Amino acid sequence: MNWYVLLYDYVANVEELRTPFREKHLDLVNRHVTKGEITQAGAWKNPVDGAAFIFKCADRTIPESFVQTDPYVKNGIVTDWKIKEWTVVAGSTVEK
Repeated sequence: MNWYVLLYDYVANVEELRTPFREKHLDLVNRHVTKGEITQAGAWKNPVDGAAFIFKCADRTIPESFVQTDPYVKNGIVTDWKIKEWTVVAGSTVEK
């Protein structure tokens, strides 16, 4: 398994603008959590101007597919995004 970090940048006033899409966005996140593909996810705080998602999956097609189906991306809440492969060297997730 590989680790990937998906980073989002949000529009201004995201907390107001995301409301109609939030439930479907969180449903998508939780489906990936249930499958074990997302280990952590959340928006930045003060200011809420983006988010990070930690994926543990076979390859980058999983986070790419997430982006393509995310209601936040499809409805312009996300202004930019990138996926970075991540080498985990410390913490409870390190495989020995």
